[in-house]
Amino acid sequence: MITDARRAHPTVSVRRLCALHDVSRSWYAHQLGRDVLDRDQLLAEDIEAIVLQWSGYGYRRVTRELARKGRPANHKRVLRVMRERRLLCRPKRRYQNTTDSTHSETRFPNLLPHVIPSRPDQVWQADLTYVRVRLGFVYLACVLDSFTREVVGWSMSRFMDAALPLAALNNALAARCPAAGLLHHSDQGAQYASRVYVDRLRSMGVTQSMSRKGNPYDNARMESFYKTLKAEEVDLQEYLDLDDTQQQIDRFIGELYNRERLHSSLGYVPPVEFAARYHSA
Repeated sequence: MITDARRAHPTVSVRRLCALHDVSRSWYAHQLGRDVLDRDQLLAEDIEAIVLQWSGYGYRRVTRELARKGRPANHKRVLRVMRERRLLCRPKRRYQNTTDSTHSETRFPNLLPHVIPSRPDQVWQADLTYVRVRLGFVYLACVLDSFTREVVGWSMSRFMDAALPLAALNNALAARCPAAGLLHHSDQGAQYASRVYVDRLRSMGVTQSMSRKGNPYDNARMESFYKTLKAEEVDLQEYLDLDDTQQQIDRFIGELYNRERLHSSLGYVPPVEFAARYHSA
């Protein structure tokens, strides 16, 4: 095929190739267009397989995932193919306040801007959110490692009381066993300011930090995680009840988000892999 000859001899002019093969330049252009379409179709199939698993992936993450699978492609070409086939995600951008900061408990200063995490279990960030089920809502509390972006503890409940984030915290402490001096950052919600929660942090030698009142962006990494969770898991499901929700979200966080999903701020590797690279180095 003349296009194969062109790839084998890139320095040979198109005019000379057409003369050698006794074909017109218009025929060659047509064949070249067909070849590009065939290669785009193969790329589109690879992209569709990735987007089917990761509906929230944009073209950058898709490009990285293709390279990890041994099928590298230029990011501009990936973007073009995704646009042509309407495979680009359109994430919902909205903020739902779940914080009750109208309480009389102690509020802690915001220490997060003064600490740049350089290792795992140096800074944890915590927050809670709601999840719609068939007959109402259930609630999810998570603890995120600020350095590795790994969700190190989480818990679900029908009630949004202090026991919910406390269970997530205890799960994180049991899984990670952090040394004294860990910084714990949250909003000013009543759950995180409750005596039982504060006492648990103090008993473990953990320093407590809180966002400014009414400013969710002080805890931006948690907000970013919840946006991902909603876009790539919660908004795609119709949960029956707490048990059904917990089973699906446990799978998403523990298996997909922590171990498989590429994280842009980590150089497009999953959090667990990023942590493993840190420890091996």
